[in-house]
Amino acid sequence: MSAESTEHALSDEVTEDRDESVSDATSTKGSAASRLEEEGDVAADYLEELLDIADIDGDIDIEVRNGRTYISIVAEEESDSLDSLVGEDGEVLEALQELTRLSVLSATENRSRLVLDINGYRQERAGHLQKIAEDAAASVKETGKAVALEPMSAYERKIVHDAVADLGLVSESEGEGAGRHIVVSAD
Repeated sequence: MSAESTEHALSDEVTEDRDESVSDATSTKGSAASRLEEEGDVAADYLEELLDIADIDGDIDIEVRNGRTYISIVAEEESDSLDSLVGEDGEVLEALQELTRLSVLSATENRSRLVLDINGYRQERAGHLQKIAEDAAASVKETGKAVALEPMSAYERKIVHDAVADLGLVSESEGEGAGRHIVVSAD
């Protein structure tokens, strides 16, 4: 085999390898998206059954974004019936989210990071958490002392960590279980 034909053969192998890896990456992205869609469908079926059993009216919306499934339950009309599914400080909502994740795990054998929202509670709470982060940051900048926040869920801590970072400060989670909280500091 001549040097030119050897070089041509190697070039063809590299091209084939590159095509296969692009194909693999595309199918991996496709399979991740289809896995998230399946997760959303399983979660929606579970929640729809739950709403039927509880005789509560609500529409279920599924959205996949940023590698996560978001499920929203909204009232068809002005009603307090869904508020009972949020509970005080979102405690019932957190429990329902965990039950929904378990339902998905049971059906798909994959752990889920889905986020459940009911009547826009999480969106409203995100605005409140942003304000908490801003107030803590202002206090740290003014006094130079670290500020410990109230305990919150992992999802809420993530929102606060991101907000604090955007404000140019540092935050760390401390504590265990239900007492896990954020401490905001200058460094």
